Amino acid sequence: MSVQGTILVLDGVSTNRIMLKVQLTAAWYQIVQGEKVAGLAALLRRTRPDLVLTARSLPDGTAADVKKLLANDPMFADVPIVAIVPQNDKAARLQALAEGMDDVLAHPFKDTLLLARVRSLLRVRADRQDMRLKGDAQSVGFSEPAVSPIAPPSAARIAILTRTTSSGTRWRRALQAQTRHRISTHLLPNLSSVLSGVKPDAILVELGNDGAGLNILADLRSRGATRHTVLIGITQNDNATLAAEALDRGADAICPGGFNTDEIALRLETLIARKTRDDRLRTSIRNGLAESLTDSLTGLFNRRYAMRAINQIANRSLQSGQRFAIMLADLDHFKSINDQYGHVGGDIVLTEVANRLQTTLGDAGFVARLGGEEFMIVMPNTSAEKALQQADIICDSICSRPFKLPDQPTLIPVTVSIGLKLCEPPELAQQDSVDPIDWLIRSADKALYAAKQAGRNQVHIRQSAA
Repeated sequence: MSVQGTILVLDGVSTNRIMLKVQLTAAWYQIVQGEKVAGLAALLRRTRPDLVLTARSLPDGTAADVKKLLANDPMFADVPIVAIVPQNDKAARLQALAEGMDDVLAHPFKDTLLLARVRSLLRVRADRQDMRLKGDAQSVGFSEPAVSPIAPPSAARIAILTRTTSSGTRWRRALQAQTRHRISTHLLPNLSSVLSGVKPDAILVELGNDGAGLNILADLRSRGATRHTVLIGITQNDNATLAAEALDRGADAICPGGFNTDEIALRLETLIARKTRDDRLRTSIRNGLAESLTDSLTGLFNRRYAMRAINQIANRSLQSGQRFAIMLADLDHFKSINDQYGHVGGDIVLTEVANRLQTTLGDAGFVARLGGEEFMIVMPNTSAEKALQQADIICDSICSRPFKLPDQPTLIPVTVSIGLKLCEPPELAQQDSVDPIDWLIRSADKALYAAKQAGRNQVHIRQSAA
């Protein structure tokens, strides 16, 4: 997305293009103009718009042709498209929504409504682009395809917020007859019934001149539970000022002129489908981030997580004066287990070791697998006595119970050696010439080496930086 936001205006009538350019340029948007479907692909590649405003009818095609062209190009499939239709042409408005337009504006329209609609759509696209950047395969190693088709949504939960019970009942019955969604009704301005239990996928809010509906929209958009919920405002007339304010407060769409069942049903299908796609992308990003910080074999945190976590713990330690401990644990003679029972047997041992380490440590800290048979245990806010006691318990949890492998008649004895470094904030602050985290880990590693040299199956503490 460009700094200003690039908007492509498509219209066969030059005066219409000029009028839109004047309106949008005054709001500091960069405007690109076109008049036909022919040559549009090249124009898109050259200008890369963030939003398309198109007349319903073009000299050589329609807004639907524009939509199809963008949808078939992965680079532009998520660019929002607004169709411009004649005033009071409800059939054209519904047809445009049925063709998948992100919104429809009736010409002529006020600057306030136009700019509010542009701001809202550009804001949504910017959020989606941020998600795609976070999920980019080249940057973090996972993502969905650049463009995923919008699958038909399953039955969604729809909440209707109206001023009177009779309006809510009437709207619910009309919508229930035309959609497969589960619909509930609630009274403004009470949100408790909406926010309790399972959160709705979409909320329809009746808007009036008293501001109650606008406040509800802002409230819903600001809450973590409903941040990504589809919000549709419904006005009783063509109040452009109210509609613009609702869009700026967080509405995804505005339905002017009262409850139009056909229009609302179409908008719900499009907006819920997009919410489904965006939710799937957010889940993909969360799962990918979790996987990037987790060891795939044991389910423990990995080295990447451990290094970040130690850095945070060290910073908190410097601020609070609390000590923390780092332990490096290495299974003794693990190579002989792999040699005798194969890597499958070794993996079973590593997984069980991870379970025992986590169970033994509990919420006193975290465990990470650094690689091979080496593990790291970190305990924030602890003392030397507590850390040593915990290390001994960990050591005992491994050696006291031999390991069982499938198809093996005998149990396998396993022991572990642990090197412990207790970090005092003053000595951490003194490490000016070296990376303090690296110094801590090397100290724990020296303690681990000492434990190995002393006969294994024991704990050794590193007393100083020497």
